[in-house]
Amino acid sequence: MDFSIFALKYYILIRIGQIAAGEFPVILAPMEDVTDSPFRSICKDFGADVLITEFVASEGLIRDAWKSRMKLQFETKERPIGIQIFGANIDSMIKAAEAAQNAGPDFIDLNFGCPVRKIVMKGGGAALLQDVPKMISMAKAVVQSTRIPVTAKTRLGWDEHHLEIVDIAERLQDAGIQAISIHGRTRVQLYGGKADWTLIGEVKNNPRMKIPVFGNGDIDSGPKAGEMKERYGVDGILIGRAAVGNPWIFREVKAFLGTGSVTAPPSVTERINMVRLHLEKSLLYKGERATLFEMRKMYSGYFRGIAGFKPYRLKLILSGSLQEVDSILREIQYLSLSE
Repeated sequence: MDFSIFALKYYILIRIGQIAAGEFPVILAPMEDVTDSPFRSICKDFGADVLITEFVASEGLIRDAWKSRMKLQFETKERPIGIQIFGANIDSMIKAAEAAQNAGPDFIDLNFGCPVRKIVMKGGGAALLQDVPKMISMAKAVVQSTRIPVTAKTRLGWDEHHLEIVDIAERLQDAGIQAISIHGRTRVQLYGGKADWTLIGEVKNNPRMKIPVFGNGDIDSGPKAGEMKERYGVDGILIGRAAVGNPWIFREVKAFLGTGSVTAPPSVTERINMVRLHLEKSLLYKGERATLFEMRKMYSGYFRGIAGFKPYRLKLILSGSLQEVDSILREIQYLSLSE
């Protein structure tokens, strides 16, 4: 089955196989140690149309490693959801895709864009941008070995001298990939500089492209999402770093795309309540130690823009128990109410 655009009476619905993804899908981009099930479910509550897991190493799935198995878990409310896998060996990717498929997701996403050194040095992620024939062979092999849709996420190219995404997108489509997500940077850029959506627009407007094209990079507000939609004509967007500790970004984007209105930022009370909910969900999912560690990267996002928060951020990061975190949150709440 191919990704298709199904015309309804009043709007156009993007489909992943037979799965409805929304009129203009706003997707939570996969991020390591961020997009676990607790955080994904929160983002879903705020309007994320499609969710994608943290990326899962193919070799870890084959070995049935505990951390890899954990990443396959999701709640029914998270659908439609894709499991993202990465690796350098085609046979391993086929086996990993089978293991991921058995977990029951709606689709499998292939990571051809992660720029992190430890991934690239092993031949995975964005490393495949230096061996496009292997990337295409891997995509085709996974597509042929699975019963559910397969999508791919990649970048513009390896560096500014190899901006091959227009050709790569066509070839991935021909290999059976049913949607492509493109981050508007090269691997060499990592996450620096400004995302360039020009080539993403060229992929979308290429008359040979029949599958949905989703854009990724620097979407941090409703107006920015609206601008990218109108200027480049993409079928949907992915939100990554702007969502870290900020699930409200989905509410903001959906409101702007739907009505043109800009929503008010969350109150301090709403922020504190959301941190508590996130902690509660994470505690049930992975225990106190991992929760305390992984929440460290979330606090800046949850309290971004709040005057005087910096010393409390340090306290939260250094806290050694959930009771200590609770005490700090109470202090923040008290100070905000007394202002």
